Amino acid sequence: MKKLNLGCGIDYKEGFVNVDFHSHIKIDIQHDLNVVPYPFKDGEFDSILASHVLEHLDKPFVIMTELHRILKKDGKLHIKVPHFSRGFTHSEHKAGFDVTFPYYFNPSFTKSGYYGIEFQLEKMELHYFAFFHLLPYMGVGKFTITIMRFINAIINFFANLSPALCSRLWCFWVGGFEEIEYIFIKK
Repeated sequence: MKKLNLGCGIDYKEGFVNVDFHSHIKIDIQHDLNVVPYPFKDGEFDSILASHVLEHLDKPFVIMTELHRILKKDGKLHIKVPHFSRGFTHSEHKAGFDVTFPYYFNPSFTKSGYYGIEFQLEKMELHYFAFFHLLPYMGVGKFTITIMRFINAIINFFANLSPALCSRLWCFWVGGFEEIEYIFIKK
């Protein structure tokens, strides 16, 4: 099983082909992810992980088309990106995402909306807090992080009962969600 960790940053994963633009970190292949085609064959990967990379790229739909090309049929594409209401942001983010993102890869979506590549949505989940690993660097103590994890579990449970309603309304009452996670299957 061949797996790709796209835009790996410092999250180098054993058993994956780890790709990033930066050369000062441990990677397997250096590539500017805004430049397509990527240096891979059609259908080369069984699984692709893109955790917090799409929001940094100029044209996410072009990148999704490229990921569709290099993923095998029935392969899994796991994406984590900031929710549009994000509570934690980065100055180089070019986009926020929401529950409508998967529609653009569904051929039964409107002719003007469908992007021409088919992915079946297997899972979509909102995460209120997503960056627990960064909190100690921000001076947050272990006890507070434990409380935040508990609160996070409760909020995530209720938010994911209806992600669409949450994205549309509730996120503005409770505060921004840091992340939305999608798992797609290539059709």
